[in-house]
Amino acid sequence: MKKTFFILLTLVATVSQAQEFVKPMPLISVSGEGKVKVAPDQAFISIAVETKGNNATDVKKNNDIAVEKVIQFIKKSKLPKEDVQTKRVSLNPQYDYDKKKYSYIATQTIEILMKDLNLYDGVMEGLVDSGINRINTVEFRSSKLEFHQSEARKLAMKDAKHKADDYVSVLGQKAGKAFTINDNTQVDYPRPMMYEMKSAMADAGGNAAPRETLAIGEINITANVSVSFVLE
Repeated sequence: MKKTFFILLTLVATVSQAQEFVKPMPLISVSGEGKVKVAPDQAFISIAVETKGNNATDVKKNNDIAVEKVIQFIKKSKLPKEDVQTKRVSLNPQYDYDKKKYSYIATQTIEILMKDLNLYDGVMEGLVDSGINRINTVEFRSSKLEFHQSEARKLAMKDAKHKADDYVSVLGQKAGKAFTINDNTQVDYPRPMMYEMKSAMADAGGNAAPRETLAIGEINITANVSVSFVLE
């Protein structure tokens, strides 16, 4: 037992001495940024038909009829079926404490991935005319997003290496291999100023409904990296 304890004690002492003689690795840590601007070639559109009333059955039925008109328009457009999806269907009660009775809101949401931006103006106008009364979002995208993200990361790494070389050049040293890399790439999708289309506006007359204006802008892809290089 004493012999075993002595061996363990010797081993711990040896490891401790070895740790004391390990020198910290000389590193330089810098950040780098790469930016890429891309012209969108796609649009993601989320729209909805919302119907209100006092009878749940009637509200749901009227909402289905309104949505059917929208679906018929979409079928007549040049949008592929696989790029159109009904995302959410809901029927929710709302209680009026003053009148002490319930009303109901039925909503159906449709999502569209538009791969031809030349169709945008016509489709948006047709959707309004066919009966949608809410636009949740319009987001312009790129079909080559992954490629452009890769380019932004490469620019960020080049920027980090350039900074590291600048810092150590005055010391007569060089920035060697990368020791650690932390990535924080972000994508800023352009979104047009949206309006909330009130059902009351539709009741007053479809001609009063505003129209979208196509102003695409650019997608801003920003890659930020933190890199530690070994000093040579």
